[in-house]
Amino acid sequence: MSCNYAEGLSPYEHKGVLGIPEKFDSIQKFEEKCAILANLIKDSKHTVVHTGAGISTSAGIPDFRGPNGVWTLEKEGKKPTTNISFGDAKPTKTHMILKKLVEDGKVHYIVSQNIDGLHLKSGLPRKYLSELHGNMFVDECNLCKRQFVRSCPVETVGKKCSGVPCASSHCGGRPCRGRLHDGVLDWEHSLPENDLLMAEWHSSIADLSICLGTTLQIIPSGNLPLETVKYGGKLVICNLQPTKHDNKADLVINYYVDDILEKVMGRLGIDIPEYNENESITKIAENTIIDWTINRKDVLSLEKIFKAKCKGVKKKRNLIKRNSTQINENGAIDNVDDKSKIIKLEVNEGIPEVVDVKEENNSDEIK
Repeated sequence: MSCNYAEGLSPYEHKGVLGIPEKFDSIQKFEEKCAILANLIKDSKHTVVHTGAGISTSAGIPDFRGPNGVWTLEKEGKKPTTNISFGDAKPTKTHMILKKLVEDGKVHYIVSQNIDGLHLKSGLPRKYLSELHGNMFVDECNLCKRQFVRSCPVETVGKKCSGVPCASSHCGGRPCRGRLHDGVLDWEHSLPENDLLMAEWHSSIADLSICLGTTLQIIPSGNLPLETVKYGGKLVICNLQPTKHDNKADLVINYYVDDILEKVMGRLGIDIPEYNENESITKIAENTIIDWTINRKDVLSLEKIFKAKCKGVKKKRNLIKRNSTQINENGAIDNVDDKSKIIKLEVNEGIPEVVDVKEENNSDEIK
């Protein structure tokens, strides 16, 4: 079923660089970097997490551009050997950890590129989540744009009409003559306005952005973490493959995201919750209509905070060229024209130490 989603999308040639080899930090470096990440989270006043397909692979859902990704294998005329249905997939350790970090005020917002609905299943409230590319477990009205949780994944993608009347009147809203459509974007669709606004503003006011399981190749979602850096915040990238923004990150961890966050939770002294399928919002949706629409009051409230902090503030000049970093076909980082200085965090007995390094000499490893 998860492969069927990719097959349901319109033909598109520019899917990014595929099949870049994965790499792993040594155990010692992994431990040191996790200690640094835990300290960054402790010290942060506003942390945003950006999630990609890599956080769902341990649930049996294949990614897209990894060595065994859907599009990587598609190029070879193959399909992934693991392909659990979206209906059967359960939130991973990463999903449950992120929910707990939000509950404990350690993470303040999550920006997701995933359509698998696992953030929703984990119990993460809509108030703390932007779903930039849609959700297999959400229908949207074509007129009033209200969203409603489904008990099972949609059978179509690309905002196709199901013919079901809008359910707004059942959730305290005005009667609407609209019809429900699947909420999963195809290549040509614009990103949902409120999700994108919330993602941009949270990323801008954040003093820490953490990217998990994404090569950051799809824009604009892949460029949103840079908003944090432009306004003076720190950037952490956790991924098995190099990303096009590694040379702008303060910390890069090459390891499994489940293992990274489990180690961080240990450092923070926070227990990892278990997933209870009977309490899942999709289970509740079997008998109750659940509104999944972003609250307009939350948008207006965040807009005031964004303007108070960022309006009139000059962004860092070294990141204005969005395409200054690329990944070549061999998986190496190409630096194009941008020779300005950036800040890196050095591994030093688990204590963050700020040093200046020149971008032209930088690699995706911490020196």
